[in-house]
Amino acid sequence: MINTIWFFMIFIGIVLSFIKGNTAAVMDASLKGAANAVELTIGLIGVMGVWCGVMKIAEKSGLTEAIGKIMHPFMRLIFPDIPKRHPAMGAIILNISSNILGLSNAATPFGIKAMEEMQKLNNNKDRATDSMVMFLVINSACIQIIPSTVISIRSSAGSKNPSEIIITTLIATAMAGLVGIISCKMLERYYE
Repeated sequence: MINTIWFFMIFIGIVLSFIKGNTAAVMDASLKGAANAVELTIGLIGVMGVWCGVMKIAEKSGLTEAIGKIMHPFMRLIFPDIPKRHPAMGAIILNISSNILGLSNAATPFGIKAMEEMQKLNNNKDRATDSMVMFLVINSACIQIIPSTVISIRSSAGSKNPSEIIITTLIATAMAGLVGIISCKMLERYYE
């Protein structure tokens, strides 16, 4: 559906440019936009490469495992219906650890694995469990200590201090996560 909407917006824009006689301006804007998109993408590739390398170093040094150990007792409180040492809990911890370090691209495979493992524990396959909903909420809040994607976008856009958003991002994502967790826990009791 969204592709259809985009097609009609572009098509109507081109038709109107012919009617108004502004085809040169539309073509110039299209080419300039395409050039800016390529420039932004190349800038993002470099910065994301650096952050992915940092994540690999953190993984090899045991930092992600240490974060996982710190998080495990907290995760047991949030996801009480997932059995101890179940693969779902490991995938959840890896997903959240990756998100905390700002590497949402690295977190995606762990998130998919966590949902697959939680679905195996689900007795009613047509309905999400409380743990699945909670995981989705936490993943959407995406608590981040290092918002590497936003920093890389700001850097490639020419920001003089692209990392100045770290504190505000941490506060905003932590508050979103806290409100989401409290809301889920309240709704779990309401719908029992």
